[in-house]
Amino acid sequence: MSYYFTSESVSEGHPDKIADQISDAILDHLLAFDAESKVACETLVTTGQVILAGEVNSKAYVDLQQITRGVISKIGYNNSELNFSAESCGILSAIHEQSSDIRQGVDREEKLQQGAGDQGMMFGYATRETEDYMPLALDLSHRLMMELADVRKNGEGMEYLRPDAKAQVTVEYSDDNQPVSVKTVVISTQHDPFGDDEAMQQRIKRDIIQYIIPRVLQKLPIELRNLFNTETEYHINPTGKFVIGGPHGDSGLTGRKIIVDTYGGKGAHGGGAFSGKDPSKVDRSAAYAMRHLAKNIVAAGICDEALVQVSYAIGMARPMNLFINTYGTSKIVESDAALANLILDKFDYRPYAIEQRFKLRNPIYQETASYGHMGRKPQSVKKTFIGNGGEKIEVEVELFTWEKLDITDELKALVQFK
Repeated sequence: MSYYFTSESVSEGHPDKIADQISDAILDHLLAFDAESKVACETLVTTGQVILAGEVNSKAYVDLQQITRGVISKIGYNNSELNFSAESCGILSAIHEQSSDIRQGVDREEKLQQGAGDQGMMFGYATRETEDYMPLALDLSHRLMMELADVRKNGEGMEYLRPDAKAQVTVEYSDDNQPVSVKTVVISTQHDPFGDDEAMQQRIKRDIIQYIIPRVLQKLPIELRNLFNTETEYHINPTGKFVIGGPHGDSGLTGRKIIVDTYGGKGAHGGGAFSGKDPSKVDRSAAYAMRHLAKNIVAAGICDEALVQVSYAIGMARPMNLFINTYGTSKIVESDAALANLILDKFDYRPYAIEQRFKLRNPIYQETASYGHMGRKPQSVKKTFIGNGGEKIEVEVELFTWEKLDITDELKALVQFK
């Protein structure tokens, strides 16, 4: 019997995502000037106000006001009519030093013995549904939001768009877990006020169905494009009006979109947020490592779908466990438990080893803070950072290193295929 699965994404102008991007921009600036910075930065945004909180231990000094206003401006909140704008919003910082009790459990003279910054469990997931090994409903939701943002920023005929938006996609699956069709697409986008509410809704719906959807479909492989058909339902701004949005319509907090950030509800989530945290926090670094492992397991042909879990105790370097579930899609002789043991013997998942493998002490995080941390394209970029005294540095960094398919051969060598 067929079934349905739904995932959502939000735009970079969604209040929670504004908060994530500010937190990660602050983290990037601190890492750019002091790679050993310990950072846990939280952000709250609301009408006309940004509040920064958290713990930092760093030799770097950065201009928090300048960083915050730069993020808000880049997103597109530059109009005072939105009751939240880069130029005029108030910014309050309550950031203080990291607890010495936590620091003594993390810092070690021997780097590889660096302890985990907290206890907890982290998950990674991968599936063959898409080219980037991500769940289809989430992949489509991200694509819709990215396309809408591109059109808004480039002024390509939808000049009424404002930064806040959400997308939700429901996919129909066959009883053997294969995508059959896209059943429903829901998009809510903030917009300028129109004179006539009914005419406004009709125009927005027409523009999205006739302009945004085709642009997204054009970039999809033909087999996924064909999942959209005459039966696909579109619900565009279903409340009828979305003028009041952004932080004026709803407060935003760092770490409140953890399912959007990961796998859209597929697989599992350990509960820890990512943004604003340096890589000594395994909530972030180990989740990236587990995504890398799950993706490489599937890409190696070991299975069609994989969920992996790792767990840590605060202050201890070696993980408590490694768990693998291939959902009955395994193509190897070894059991899932045996595969987990082989991998734990072969690969080092101590926090410092993870930092080094994926180059996580570089300022690479602001790009992760919208449209998902997983399923993105690895790439090298040049970034510029300005310190509190006006000093400027330029660095070339690799983004999304955990998305590389670079251990498939090693994984194949560990197992015996059926």
